Amino acid sequence: MRPGAGTGLLMRHFLHHHLPRVWQSRQGLARWLTPLSWLYGLMGWAHRQSYRSGWRKSTRLPVPVVVVGNVVVGGAGKTPLTMAIVGHLQKQGWRPGVVSRGHGRQTQDVRAVQPDSAPADVGDEPLLIHQTTGVPVWVGRRRADAGQALLAAHPEVNILVCDDGLQHAGLARDLEICVMDERGIGNGWLLPAGPLREPWPRSVDLLLHTGANPVGGGFQARRALSPWATDAFGHRVELAALRNQAVDALAGLARPEGFFKLLREQGLTLHQTTALPDHHDFAAWPQSALTRPLLCTEKDAAKLWQRQPKALAVPLTLTPEPAFWAALDSRLLPHQGAEQRPL
Repeated sequence: MRPGAGTGLLMRHFLHHHLPRVWQSRQGLARWLTPLSWLYGLMGWAHRQSYRSGWRKSTRLPVPVVVVGNVVVGGAGKTPLTMAIVGHLQKQGWRPGVVSRGHGRQTQDVRAVQPDSAPADVGDEPLLIHQTTGVPVWVGRRRADAGQALLAAHPEVNILVCDDGLQHAGLARDLEICVMDERGIGNGWLLPAGPLREPWPRSVDLLLHTGANPVGGGFQARRALSPWATDAFGHRVELAALRNQAVDALAGLARPEGFFKLLREQGLTLHQTTALPDHHDFAAWPQSALTRPLLCTEKDAAKLWQRQPKALAVPLTLTPEPAFWAALDSRLLPHQGAEQRPL
């Protein structure tokens, strides 16, 4: 183990496993961290105010921009919703593209995501979006730069979906969608005393809940696993065929237990579960032969398959209620035909 690696592992364990429990109440460590959350809140307010005052300018792109994000730390279903929105837009006659920062990638430039891109170069979530939807996906630290590059390379695109970026004021947007899971807003405090990236409530166009106990109204979506899984060679295995044996499962997500819970709801017996930090790189994962079927998320598969090609990736689907799609279409209606993007 390289020097300092142990400290890094402890820090990631603290951030991904201990702090989420702290954020469930306003007692103990959460209360001690409130002075830092005040400082965080002040910095966030100054950042937002710099755009409201005109000192900083947001970049307006020549096509409608839909931002999908959340106000709490960790995944709430943004990427599955982004893919669902892309599919819905295509059915409505739009020609969408996707932009993302590419969280966790080791590169800093603006680049297109290719079907065979390395997750370390473009990020695991943008790669999954491109491989699943087939639409143009570009990544960049500044989403506006990624959007401009995508539109220059793909003049047919007439709407952009930004995966994450609710707090990225540098990109002007026409529609904001906030996703929340069963955590809601936690204890309601800002980082690091709570899970909030910015104060809530805040104005958004659409609010979608992917878990029970919705906060502040909005629409509901159902998360479910596909009935099948696939390995790196494209071989499909029905989950029902795995019910009479013990299997292992891993997940490099903000909330790995959610994936394990969905697997158990499919009737699977999980012999061993491995919860890893979000965007785990699997560089040190062993390449030894599997003794039991190993199930993982699609997001993890692109990296895990380099070490364990026989691991089985289980797609996660997110299905919003019909009223959500009706509300989305209604808000996009004024933008249809307004863009000047030639075919």
